[in-house]
Amino acid sequence: MLDREQVCNLCRLDTAASLLSNFNYTNEIYQEFKDSKPNPNGSHDCLFMYSGGKDSTYMLDKFVNEYGKRVVAYTFDVPFESTHAAENIKLAREKIPATFVLDADDDNIKMMMRDVFNRPAPKKPGKYLDEKLPCVSCRSFFVIRAILHAFRNNIPYIILCADPQQILTMESNVRKVVKDFYRSFGASMTDELFRGEVEQILFAQDDELPKIVFPFVEMRYDYDPDRIVDELKAKGLYDSSPMETHCTLFPLLNYYSFKNWGCMFYKLNASTQLRSVKRNKNYDRSTFSIKFPRGADILSIEERLQKVVFEIAAERGDRDQHEMELIDLFTQLGTTPDGARFVARSFLDMQETAADLGIKL
Repeated sequence: MLDREQVCNLCRLDTAASLLSNFNYTNEIYQEFKDSKPNPNGSHDCLFMYSGGKDSTYMLDKFVNEYGKRVVAYTFDVPFESTHAAENIKLAREKIPATFVLDADDDNIKMMMRDVFNRPAPKKPGKYLDEKLPCVSCRSFFVIRAILHAFRNNIPYIILCADPQQILTMESNVRKVVKDFYRSFGASMTDELFRGEVEQILFAQDDELPKIVFPFVEMRYDYDPDRIVDELKAKGLYDSSPMETHCTLFPLLNYYSFKNWGCMFYKLNASTQLRSVKRNKNYDRSTFSIKFPRGADILSIEERLQKVVFEIAAERGDRDQHEMELIDLFTQLGTTPDGARFVARSFLDMQETAADLGIKL
């Protein structure tokens, strides 16, 4: 949202102190984990949150095959996960000797997402990006499930492979993760979603709680998603593009953003790209999972994407024309032709996805 001086709300935020504090804590915990000895209280050194995406696959391979950590590769079976991510997980299970654990709770995570999508939007932008609320809520749900699993099994560290940009806006203290969820959804719904078990995290002793580790904090200056994908494909551990491994709620996330804020879901990525190119035309932005081609006309793409998303939501227009338009848009955003077609078809299925969750379009 722009003010009278055409400066957006993000640039006006006074968050430097909190971001610095979070970064210092995150870096400290990562160094503590690197120096830690084998877990004396259990058979595993860490619970590794494994999604099947490029970042978690890259680090899981390193932790097990290079660092020699005893790892529980914990995957929460999100009902919105793409089939491509599931295929990557299968590849990892065949090549990486970790203990793989699959967790699921379809009914409760769907209930939570239904609440998020159907609740009235805030009247003005909040602390960070309100269009990210559905994504953040989903992630918080399965992070708390992971916290509970680690807590029950005396696993001292939880590895979360957020990229360097995501680390800045993610909570790194497990007790605060739980408190923030209570604030967002209230005590009654939180207790229902986690069957009353999560409250024990609030009252446990500090040394009883697992600590969240962000391994990419060490790669903050040379994080390169293209190189990561290339290395994984060379090892036979990855068989898709970052856009293709996105969850199937991606179309609904864009609908939510356009409906409430008039912007595409990757607003932060797009605006950062525009600022960086304006500041330095030779600037090589490598800190984001999704990288837009410099020649892409983001404003035009955003306008066209909004039009087709609203038409699909209202069940207007021709399906074949919508598919052609979406393929063209995602190709302009740097997706491969096959990847663009894969994502386009998930947009065409947006009505069915919404109906399955009980979301009103």
